[in-house]
Amino acid sequence: MRIFYRATQFWNALQARPTHQDIARASRALTPDLMALFLSMQPSEQSHSLAILNQLLDQGETNNDLLTAALLHDVGKNRFPLHAWERVVIVLGKAFLPNKTKLWGQGQPSGWRRSFVVAEQHPAWSAEMAAQAGASPIAVSLISRHQDKPILQPEPEKLPDDQDILLYRLQILDNES
Repeated sequence: MRIFYRATQFWNALQARPTHQDIARASRALTPDLMALFLSMQPSEQSHSLAILNQLLDQGETNNDLLTAALLHDVGKNRFPLHAWERVVIVLGKAFLPNKTKLWGQGQPSGWRRSFVVAEQHPAWSAEMAAQAGASPIAVSLISRHQDKPILQPEPEKLPDDQDILLYRLQILDNES
């Protein structure tokens, strides 16, 4: 079932183009500087982020830090844009050689390791770029941690806007979209 999901995700990424309505929704959630950063992303990355934003908004989410993180969590991939085939290599590597892909993701993004470095280091790059564009410290933290080991079950006594709860929601939707 996971292979079918990944194949569908790949196909959707190839033809992804954000709608004008989705771009307008994003612009209501972001400052002009953050929106400029969002618009610099590849269309497939924009569509992925907008799918997360739309799910959050459909759930009634109003926390601007989470909405910002949803839209900008992958913006660091802009530093070294990936081709579709490189995304396939990353997914296969993570599926079959997870420890190796983590190791290959260290260092400089050059040569055959380039795609693994982008996959591994883009959360830090995304957080840095969002911070420079004026994102709040909470949004920056969520962005930088979005690929951390998922929180399996957030503590129920925490408030809905607790960072761990926000991170959990971002991770769940990121992995589903």
